[in-house]
Amino acid sequence: MLRIVLFLVLIALAAAGAAWVADQPGELVLTAGGFRATTTLPRFVFLLGLFAAAVVLVWSLVTMIWRAPGRLRRRRHDKRHARGRHAITHGLLAIGHGDTALARRHADTARRLAANDPLALLLHAQSAQLEGNRDEAQRVFRAMAEREDTRLLGLRGLFIEAQRADDAVGAVMIAEEAIKQSPSSTWASHAVLGFRCARGDWSGALAILDSNLSSGLIDRQAYRRQRGVLLAARALELETMDRDVARESVMEAVKLAPTLVPAAVLAAKFESEAHQVRRAMKLVEAAWLANPHPDLADAYAHVKLGDSARQRLQRVETLAAKVPADRAGHVEGQLAIARAAIDASEFARARAVLAPYVNDPTQRVALLMAELERTEHGDSGRARAWTLRAVRARHDPAWTADGYVSDRWRPVSPVTGRLDAFQWQTPVASLPSGKGDMIESSAFEEAMLAAPPPKRVTAVPIESPAEPPATAPDPAPAAQDNSPPVAEEEPAATPAEPVQPAPEPAESSPVVATPVFRTRADLGKPSPAPIPAVIPIIRAPDDPGIDDEGPSDEFTEQIGTPRDAAKAQAGGWRGFWSRWGA
Repeated sequence: MLRIVLFLVLIALAAAGAAWVADQPGELVLTAGGFRATTTLPRFVFLLGLFAAAVVLVWSLVTMIWRAPGRLRRRRHDKRHARGRHAITHGLLAIGHGDTALARRHADTARRLAANDPLALLLHAQSAQLEGNRDEAQRVFRAMAEREDTRLLGLRGLFIEAQRADDAVGAVMIAEEAIKQSPSSTWASHAVLGFRCARGDWSGALAILDSNLSSGLIDRQAYRRQRGVLLAARALELETMDRDVARESVMEAVKLAPTLVPAAVLAAKFESEAHQVRRAMKLVEAAWLANPHPDLADAYAHVKLGDSARQRLQRVETLAAKVPADRAGHVEGQLAIARAAIDASEFARARAVLAPYVNDPTQRVALLMAELERTEHGDSGRARAWTLRAVRARHDPAWTADGYVSDRWRPVSPVTGRLDAFQWQTPVASLPSGKGDMIESSAFEEAMLAAPPPKRVTAVPIESPAEPPATAPDPAPAAQDNSPPVAEEEPAATPAEPVQPAPEPAESSPVVATPVFRTRADLGKPSPAPIPAVIPIIRAPDDPGIDDEGPSDEFTEQIGTPRDAAKAQAGGWRGFWSRWGA
């Protein structure tokens, strides 16, 4: 609207000026030497306008002719640049869908048409990487690192190539150079932080973490968590070397990350050693509510030194009750109770706790059942069956990071170098594919688990060779006696039936009163005869003997002839068992 008004105002002024010029009377006379020209004012103004237009037209023609070569050069350059950008665009698209030949062709075109374009250098390097030509890729990335506008991009490419070549030292040096150029570079700080953690340089790692906070790469909450992880790692490393520094580090780590399991376990251990039992229990309880873990249960059980196994069981039951039954960590509490119950010889309690998990057990459940069978009944068959089932059972939760399963907690992932990557969870490879996936038992497992547990029988030593009376009452059979075995004294012989004294043995073969171990079921039966110190050895059929004439008289008197020895052992099975006291 304003432009329209201004245009109308200008037209009105021009019209007013033209009318004023036309209304002016008189003539204009131009005299130059002998030349004299006379005209009116309106005509003079008109001729002057024509002359100005002609001058402008001539100047424009001259300028256009003068600038024509430069304009042609610029047009040609722009056309080449447009073709180069077209080649760069389609080359990057070819790299995206993996067409090596097309990417190389577009890279050559872009390098010929737009050699100084940063994207052309990037296309050239990535096409070389796609072809597997690492030398060419490194050469291009070095050229990019020497330029001001592509320096960080070139360093990133060199870092990736060093990682592919397993040159950890070179990769870290490149990452440190990138941090000097740009402290806010995420990939460089991540690489340097992971390398310093792997090397155990916790002070350097904490410095990098502080730099990340100041440059805005991480927020305050992530900084507190990661600092707690680094401090916990330093405390675990210095636990046996410098306990003062380890204690200071882990206490700060617990304040920054109270749910970090390794920090809570180590802090509880230090507090327990300092007789700060209540503080140690609070530290473990805070971490347990967030992430139930067997190490926390073990630390809670042994938080008070010198407690009995039953007291540890009660403490673990208290800790397990803090996790509701509908939470995922409830099973850790039940397994902790079973572990403490076995240690306290509360076998019924352990079986009751493990009962909901025996149909589809995990490895830890199967191993606990094997230990329970071995400890309670001494049943090696059942224990072996449960151990075999543990080999094929589902995996329990473990420390996992980026698909890597570790037997202990680590501050960084060994795969990607990511800080605080390990989580207590079931490995992905061991997760069941369906709801009904259960490991079937083998025939050996079913047979061993179906067999009744053996009953323990305590042997009673009987040192006297005297026999009890034949009329002594037989106690209940051992198979029907479920009470704990108790050693009983053998009843003495009555005067009505005197015991015949044993014959006096020969001087050469003395008889020693060897203690015979008998069961409760054998207390009413005759006592076995004393076992001679020298047992006759029967001559084997293929034994040539001492000589062809037979044994000497002295040797025969001591052990008897082979026929006599055979007669001594020909008393049948009853005599054999009576002789050996079975």
